[in-house]
Amino acid sequence: MATRSVLSTRVLLVCAAIGVATGLLGGIAGWITLPVLAGPAFLYGLVLGSHVLPGIIAQEVLRKPLVALITHVLAALIASAFNPAWSMRFIGTALLFGLIQEGVAALTRYRSWGAWRFFISAAIIGVFVAVVVFFAANLEVQPLWAQIAYLVISVLGPIAWTAIGLAIGAALSRAGVARR
Repeated sequence: MATRSVLSTRVLLVCAAIGVATGLLGGIAGWITLPVLAGPAFLYGLVLGSHVLPGIIAQEVLRKPLVALITHVLAALIASAFNPAWSMRFIGTALLFGLIQEGVAALTRYRSWGAWRFFISAAIIGVFVAVVVFFAANLEVQPLWAQIAYLVISVLGPIAWTAIGLAIGAALSRAGVARR
């Protein structure tokens, strides 16, 4: 008797559809990254926070292991088509964000799907991004108000995008995308 795979064709197709849609947004985020960093750099956390969407939507819709990671990688490949120079950044971000989202879900053994769990992964991503980009983008030379704004926006950006992703995922579930 054959066992039913967690990653059925239906699950993979839903991941692919979410990956394409969010990959388009990731491509746009890639295009506006340099102007944001050259101008209002303190808004970068909001731009980078958009990259949480693939995993959040996939986990909200499918509620299965590995869907966040798969969807993130697919979204990164789509975003890379729009900005090939950023391909490794897109893939690295996808792996990092996907692994964090999968890790938080794994801690609950993929049984707890309350919004709080999604927001915990968003906060972890936000803090990580805030610290890494602060030093990588040399934001310490910015005025104090811009540094504080950057740190706050970098933590709240992924949280805000998570709320949007949960709303999209809930709407997709109501539309019947994920018949459980």
